[in-house]
Amino acid sequence: MVTALNLPDLKPGDRVRHPLLVAEVAQRTTQHGDPFWVLTFTNGSGRIASEPFWSERRAEVEDVRRGSIVLVAGEVGWYREATQLRVTSLTALPPDAVPVTSLLPSVGAVAPWWERLDAMRHHLAKPRLRAVVDLYYDDPDLRHRYGACPAAPAGHHAAIGGLLRHTVEVAEIASAIAMSCGADRDLVIAGALLHDIGKLEAYTWDGPFDHTARGRALGHVVLGALMLDRRLHEAPGVCTPLERDLLLHLLLSHHGRQEFGSPVTPMTLEAEVLHWADNASAKTASMAEALQTAEHFSGGATISRRLWQLDQRRAWRAASDWGS
Repeated sequence: MVTALNLPDLKPGDRVRHPLLVAEVAQRTTQHGDPFWVLTFTNGSGRIASEPFWSERRAEVEDVRRGSIVLVAGEVGWYREATQLRVTSLTALPPDAVPVTSLLPSVGAVAPWWERLDAMRHHLAKPRLRAVVDLYYDDPDLRHRYGACPAAPAGHHAAIGGLLRHTVEVAEIASAIAMSCGADRDLVIAGALLHDIGKLEAYTWDGPFDHTARGRALGHVVLGALMLDRRLHEAPGVCTPLERDLLLHLLLSHHGRQEFGSPVTPMTLEAEVLHWADNASAKTASMAEALQTAEHFSGGATISRRLWQLDQRRAWRAASDWGS
């Protein structure tokens, strides 16, 4: 049996012979115009880039594509304060040789997240709100896809099951804020449970996480509003026209600002609560992941380099027992 490979833990000199997913194929040129190729591999634990494949090794990589599953053998090296893989052999594997989901990041078992989500929707006290939410979460096909979809192709909750975990976090954070500020808690929770449904049409997860064509053209915020409007028209009488518009406003404004992808900005207390709950889940997940990623802290540093996941801020690995 092949031992599990934790890519972030690899050190220079370590040997590798494992199936990996090709996350990226980059063709570049030297300052003299000579081409070379760099492959980025993943197996769900992290990523590692290859050393350059120079033109004399072109035949080894010309048929390799993003999403290919390959058996990689090589040795770990070090370049510019980061590990690199010196690939000695690269063998394409059949698509069914290794389940692609086993080579992608995952939140693990999704049952506990479903239990928390279902408990929240079952406690919605307002019948028409619960009826709208149930249109989605009583659908077995939607539950199957929702339990696998990532919350983003990269960044916060970019993992199999990431959307489900993010949704639960947003709903729980939003519920707490709503109780403290006097917002309609049921409406806030319903909005949280529905706010990212558009990601089911915006993202793919049958290989390296990516956007669909519709996801790139319309974005998940608009796609979610279109999905909700369509579903409500298919179930007349579930809610009133005003209630439909209140829910649509929650979905369309949850990114807070138009430059961040919201067609409109929050105009109700519940929309404001949902926006900040969504932001809190995303930002705290990004910070937690940044702190756990060793490659961000080269040479044993306690403060990371600037990270795009944190809006070009740094992460600080500092802790104390505070006398306990």
